[in-house]
Amino acid sequence: MINRKKKLRIYQVIFLLTGIILILFTYLKKNDENAQKIISKSLGKKIEERLKNKEEGGSIFYDVSYSGLDLNGNRYTIIAKEAINSEIDQNIVNMKYVSATFYFKDDTVLKVSSDAGDYNNKNLDIVFRNNVTAFYEGSKLYANRAEFFNSNNLLKITNNVKIVDSRGTMFADELIFDTKNKTLNIASLKDKVIESVINYK
Repeated sequence: MINRKKKLRIYQVIFLLTGIILILFTYLKKNDENAQKIISKSLGKKIEERLKNKEEGGSIFYDVSYSGLDLNGNRYTIIAKEAINSEIDQNIVNMKYVSATFYFKDDTVLKVSSDAGDYNNKNLDIVFRNNVTAFYEGSKLYANRAEFFNSNNLLKITNNVKIVDSRGTMFADELIFDTKNKTLNIASLKDKVIESVINYK
């Protein structure tokens, strides 16, 4: 009789332990699945890339915007999807997917965008690099590089410059736009001819 009771107790303990193990196993597996659902593979990859970039060169900021006045009192805004402080110069901010808008006192607006750029938050100079596009007074401009020199009130545009407007199309090596006097100098380097196609109407 006593042996039978001992056997029953042993079986009960075994069943109880088995049940607890099954419950724990099921619960832990469910939590693991939920954790995998919370962070998708694509999001996990983005997080890894951001952490890698942070380790390589400092903090990355997203959806950054700067605004201010140039030396002539013209207002400007700069927006970038990504920005990181330069390791070489603390005043320089390296940006990706840049868009800048200059609001002049005569109510004209100049818009410049590029794939990359550098903003100097000390002297307020801006460099636009790769796929530079600009819009001003109905004219469109395309180039590979543009530099805004705040101290000189100049926007210098170089490398495969192309201007398209209602009067025609022009190709040049360098354009210098004086933001103070609203003048445009067009130059061709090494005695090359400036190419233009003019629409006569």
